Amino acid sequence: MFAFALLSTSQAVPEGNYEVIDVHDGGAISGTVKWAGEPVKPPSLPITKDSEVCDPEGTKNRDMERLIVGSGGGVENTVVYLVDVTRGKAMDLPETRRILDQKSCRYIPHVALVAADAEYKLKSSDPILHTVHMMGAADFNLPFPFQNQFISRTLHKPGVIDLKCNAGHIWMNGIVLVVRHPYYAVTDEHGEFQLTDVPPGEYQIAAWHESWKVAREEQTLDVGSQKMTKRLFFGEPVIMQKKVEVKGSAKVTVNFQLSAP
Repeated sequence: MFAFALLSTSQAVPEGNYEVIDVHDGGAISGTVKWAGEPVKPPSLPITKDSEVCDPEGTKNRDMERLIVGSGGGVENTVVYLVDVTRGKAMDLPETRRILDQKSCRYIPHVALVAADAEYKLKSSDPILHTVHMMGAADFNLPFPFQNQFISRTLHKPGVIDLKCNAGHIWMNGIVLVVRHPYYAVTDEHGEFQLTDVPPGEYQIAAWHESWKVAREEQTLDVGSQKMTKRLFFGEPVIMQKKVEVKGSAKVTVNFQLSAP
């Protein structure tokens, strides 16, 4: 059984300097994040606005995507990264994690990875008004009144950014991690991840998962409808760490287990 700690979100994104080098005989780290223990009902909120766009399947409620466990137990949207790595390959974060779409009143992807001092591109595929309110390492409130028009912002400060919509779609939420080095990955629908071209050496590897536990609820006024709505506020994320040794041109496997505190 592993040990985990409830730590601050800032620890997911160390701010130390990073030097790009030619990586020779780099290794690879792969593995999974799996759910252990009893299932947990993920938080959801009622779809109370623009149901023709936001609720095409008529579900009436929207899972906030804070905890997604696949049929094989893999936990999606967990961020796995090397802690305090100072030297390695150049930035190669996947483009799909650096572009946000607002589609059917969801932020896609739910977890984004953006290099510090790089552009984050955002658009909306929905024919309704959305906003992206960023809070944390960056603070913007960007309206999207038109479909398929990109807005870009350069994100300078490493850290965690929470996303929400201020246009009445209170269930919309997402996370952006602004990072200094490329050794970050987000688990897929099977809970799998991979880090490549890792210089040989010993490292601490961490798995970071946003909280799914509701810390408090607040009634807030929706500016558009002038009605009171419920917003959920979540507790601290879970961070798990392990030691790993990477040898030249070799592959190593590291697995994590996540469970309710």
